[in-house]
Amino acid sequence: MGEKVVAGPFGLSDRQRYRDKLQQCLAVLERLLDEKRFDRPRNLMGLEIELNLAGLDGMPRMMNAQVLERIASRDFQTELAMFNLEVNIAPHSIDGRVFDRLSEELRTSLAYAHRKAKEVDAGIVMIGILPTLRRDDLVSANLSDVDRYTLLNDQIVAARGEDFALDIEGVERLRCTSASIAPEAACTSVQLHLQITPGRFADVWNAAQAVAAAQIAVGANAPFLFGRELWRESRPPLFQQSTDTRPPELQAQGVRPRTWFGERWISSAYDLFEENIKYFPALLPMCDDEDPQAVLDEGRAPRLAELVLHNGTVYRWNRPVYDLDDEGVPHLRVENRVLPAGPTVVDVVANAAFYYGVVRALADEERPVWTRMPFEAAAGNFEAACRHGIDARFRWPGRGRHGGVEEVEAVRLVQEELLPLAAAGLDAWGIAPADRDLYLGVIEERCKRRTNGASWQARTFHEALDSGMSREEALAATTRRYSELMHIGEPVHTWPVEAPKPAPPLG
Repeated sequence: MGEKVVAGPFGLSDRQRYRDKLQQCLAVLERLLDEKRFDRPRNLMGLEIELNLAGLDGMPRMMNAQVLERIASRDFQTELAMFNLEVNIAPHSIDGRVFDRLSEELRTSLAYAHRKAKEVDAGIVMIGILPTLRRDDLVSANLSDVDRYTLLNDQIVAARGEDFALDIEGVERLRCTSASIAPEAACTSVQLHLQITPGRFADVWNAAQAVAAAQIAVGANAPFLFGRELWRESRPPLFQQSTDTRPPELQAQGVRPRTWFGERWISSAYDLFEENIKYFPALLPMCDDEDPQAVLDEGRAPRLAELVLHNGTVYRWNRPVYDLDDEGVPHLRVENRVLPAGPTVVDVVANAAFYYGVVRALADEERPVWTRMPFEAAAGNFEAACRHGIDARFRWPGRGRHGGVEEVEAVRLVQEELLPLAAAGLDAWGIAPADRDLYLGVIEERCKRRTNGASWQARTFHEALDSGMSREEALAATTRRYSELMHIGEPVHTWPVEAPKPAPPLG
């Protein structure tokens, strides 16, 4: 959830000072862009995956500190709640057999972490929302013991001034309240990074926004929360509502939520950083000692610490990132935060291959899709995909002579238009044909069988109910079977749908 900070009280003058520093940072960013101070093209990708800890019974385990102590690797870090971990994979160049290399690294890392977690009767589960989570699991007492999380929770709670209201209506309806942001910890995602030059940033971000709905349609993996079957990808509404600093009156006025799809296509990375400062008050008004203007005048690249920190508290599904490399050279990345974790390593890498391929192809088009489709259609597609998953229908520019936006099934759009584009994009990156065909083939098979993680979970859950299990037993049995198949590692479209076994007797 962004940079680590040390908790401390804020005085009345801190927010104004921080606001002034943000404006300084924004002006320096504009100068960096104008003077072309950014890194050369390097075609680098990065990957982070948020994980859950669960026991053999399928229930969450609040013990990330103990597991991390045993893993003892900087590749694994804490996350918001005690049942969360995050694994970070070092940046890779997008070429050759990169996706096979990525698969091997992930398999090795997750298998090692799973072995270490088993030493304390836990295990790694890679899933969008752990189906067995209960409301009592997602309380402030179960937040990780990290200053940033405590401080962020306190500031969001103070900004809202009342309990958070969760109200999600899908297959069933969930209505409840929370006194903290802890329910957000239920959302575990895959974050895909792409380092790009400023001149390419707007095209890539716009392309990522346009394709976000398709990513969800083929990759949805979070149909349950607190024992209710909700949207096929319930993370977005949960994330928005559990971090919403707006009381109902501000929502009625149209004030933007901090978890945000956006509202327009952009022409520069500057647009997004400017919007973040313009629309969203600081949650963590902590000022750095750096004078960014002076640093730039000396010929060095500033950290822009305030801009980076503030940017980390605006939860865009495609987020702009400013960073410095080890040599102090600045670069920009698009951080794609759309996808849920899981189901398997093969599925995660297939989702990544689809994303990097189709974004490259869409960004290279002479008549980009965002010039032929209103932004509202992209936002509507995203919600439709979250609600309906692989059965969603989208509005998308037609192939007819006069263009225009038409309604199309998500699977048909992916099969007939986006997969060929993704293949062309991977060719443009220089991806080996074997990698291209293997991983895009996984996406194609999901579409043919209309199966992703969410649909498998829902079918398996209902099979368990039909076999006579209670709702709680069915959710736990579904989670145990999911975990078993996840660790076997075959892609989710091949998983059998059958009534899972009940829990073994104690003793």
